[in-house]
Amino acid sequence: MWWLAAAWGLAVVCGIVGVVIFVGGVLGGVSGVAPTKTFAPGESITVAVDPADKPAVYVATNTAVNYECQISGGSGQAKLAKTSGSQTVTAGGVVWEQILVINAPSKGDYQLTCTNQETAGVKYGVGKPVLSAAGGIAGGAAALFLIPGAGILVAIIATIVVLMRRSSARKRLAVGG
Repeated sequence: MWWLAAAWGLAVVCGIVGVVIFVGGVLGGVSGVAPTKTFAPGESITVAVDPADKPAVYVATNTAVNYECQISGGSGQAKLAKTSGSQTVTAGGVVWEQILVINAPSKGDYQLTCTNQETAGVKYGVGKPVLSAAGGIAGGAAALFLIPGAGILVAIIATIVVLMRRSSARKRLAVGG
């Protein structure tokens, strides 16, 4: 009977591991998207751009602003493209709205400057696009179902095998006794 306890203990451990990986995937996906470099309007910052990361420009403000951003430098002509729809991420109590993506032809250091006409409190930031969080969240969701599911499947199979062996052992004893 200790086989049953071990199998169901494994199922419980798999359930815990699945939940931990899910939470880690969700938190890692969201925190990995939030801007890592922030700057004030009119301030020029240097951003290390890798096209594979598909960097995005974010704005944090409590009011609508008319912004204008420019990018220069690097080893190629980078361009800024508006994002479609409204994509936001909240990190550290700050709501960041993705406004642009940086399309750079190659890795390099680029100078980014954003300005706005309004005097409202505005911060800009550079991070990964909101859609890049989907991979971490999807992986976490898969782990939430697959790992506990595998643990439960192993426990069910072990239970069936142990019960069948016990039943056949009882039958042999009944015939022999």
